[in-house]
Order: sequence, then C-alpha cells, then structure tokens
Amino acid sequence: MGIGTGSPSATLEVNGNALVDGVMTASSFSGSGAGLSNIPATAVVAAPPGMALVGAGAFNMGDSLDSEGDALPVTSVTVSAFYMDVYLVSLSQWQSVYYWATSNGYTFVNAGAGKAANHPVQTVDWYDCVKWCNARSQQAGKTPVYYLDAGFTTVYQTGEPGTVYPNWAAAGYRLPTEAEWEKAARGGLSGQRFPWGNTINENLANYDGNTGAYSYDLGPDGYNAIGSAGGTNPATSPVGSFAANGYGVYDMAGNVFEWCWDWYGTSSNGGDDYGGTDPHGPTSGSQRVIRGGNWSNYANLARCADRLRGTPTGANVNLGFRAVLAPGQ
Repeated sequence: MGIGTGSPSATLEVNGNALVDGVMTASSFSGSGAGLSNIPATAVVAAPPGMALVGAGAFNMGDSLDSEGDALPVTSVTVSAFYMDVYLVSLSQWQSVYYWATSNGYTFVNAGAGKAANHPVQTVDWYDCVKWCNARSQQAGKTPVYYLDAGFTTVYQTGEPGTVYPNWAAAGYRLPTEAEWEKAARGGLSGQRFPWGNTINENLANYDGNTGAYSYDLGPDGYNAIGSAGGTNPATSPVGSFAANGYGVYDMAGNVFEWCWDWYGTSSNGGDDYGGTDPHGPTSGSQRVIRGGNWSNYANLARCADRLRGTPTGANVNLGFRAVLAPGQ
C-alpha cells in the first residue's frame, strides 16, 4: 500500500460550533440575532504554525499482526482533538527555546545534541523534554502544563523530581500521551503496521533494514543512506525527509524514538489495556513510554503499535521528541 495522501475528517466543537477539517461552521443559535452584523457564514481556524490538527474520535490502539505481547489487547480508545508538531523537534528549534529557558530560571541535565541544525535533537532525557515544553509555553505566553505540586502553583523548571504534576486543563505545550501518539502515528488508517500501510522500505523511513528478519521489510539492508551521509553515528536524517502521513505529520516511523508522557505499563497495571477517553497511562512506574523506532533499529520497532520503555533520566543518540497542544489556540 502506498503513502496515505487523504485528509481524514478532523472534527471538534468550539463554542457550540463544529470545526471540521479546520473550518468553523455554525451549528445552532438561539435568539433573533437582532443587533448582530458582519457575521461570516464560516470562519477558518488554522492550526498553529508547524503543527497539524489530529481530530477527535475513537481508534484501535495496538495490533495483533505480529503477536507482540505488549501491543495487545487491541483496544478502542477515544482521544480528544489536539495539535501535534508536524516535525520532530529539530536541534535548531530545541536551541531556540533552550537558550531562552536557561536565561529564565530553567536548568537541564542535558544540553541536547544533533547531527545538524535541521536534524532531530537527541541526547535529551524525559525530564529535559518536559521542562523544555514548559519553557516553550512561557516563551510563547501560554500557561505551562507541568508543575512541582498538585495545586499547580510552582512551575516545573529545574531538577528531576520523582513526581511531576500535569495540569491537563492548561493551554501550554506538552508531551503527547501514548494514546495521542499512536492515533497521530496512524494518520487515520486502521489495522496497519506503519503510518502508510503494512510494508516498509528505506524510501519511506529512516531505519536499519533487515529483510531477512522481517517479511514486511523490503529494505535494502543496513543503515539508510540518507542518514549515513556525513557519518553513521548518529545516522539521523533531516526532519521531514520522508512523506507525511494522512494527518500531515512526518517521521512517525524511524529517525529517532519519541518520548511520551505515560509511565510504561502492561495490561496488568493499566498500561496497554487502554480504554475510555483520553487515557493518561498508569499513575506510577519506573520507566516512561518510548515510541516510533529510530535510525539504528530494525523495522519491527518502527511499527505504529510497537511499545518500548526507558528510564526517564536516560539520554542517548536514539532519543528525541515532539510536542502537542490543546486545540483552539
């Protein structure tokens, strides 16, 4: 199957009106309308620059295609609409916030690295990414999401505490939940291994080909030439080097792994047996969820349903991230 080029319907409601594929249309009003003037029939609500709208709705999280234990059971999950960064956070984007942050009360364990300015930032741990999201929010005049207390009075800016408190009602940037990440990765498709279909090759994503190990990997074998240019460690590629999925989001398979908000769990503690609406994962744990595959691993880790975990203080050349934002901003 080829790259998804459609535009799945993205719908949410704002002030009683329906937002469908970025266009606001009137649904119902009360009163005579006396005194009102110059009211357009429609109003276009665009996604913020560099972000794409992932519409509200249910999707099947997980898959049974390859009998991977922690991708099961396949569960219907409903996710509210959100905006997601179109690209992985690049080194230049990281630095544009990082330098502002370190001059405004923030400290980071890792300064972040990257093969070039337009390659994804890597060597950032989970805490670095969370603090960076808060700094990006404050730099942009938005309310931060993450705090050091349950009352949301102290913005999380320094250290790596055991507990970080998210204010899910805040309008700032944050890491995607695992459910949000997988919904965005699938791009509106259902029951497929990858954002575009069931097979993969190195014209579609930056990963380490191994055609002998996986029947769905069409190769060629070895590191992708696009990432190997200029050296093989890290063999990252510029963000947006491959075609976008159906939501207009790039690099949801390969290049670098992506940190998610959730503690990693299995069905025994509410980890992958996600149900209901807007799940946030287990309430505690020791490792955070990592998604999406990377340049140095095989195709099996680039599947939409593949789940990995990492110690939140861990940072290496395979790990990056992107942010999401509540709709209507």
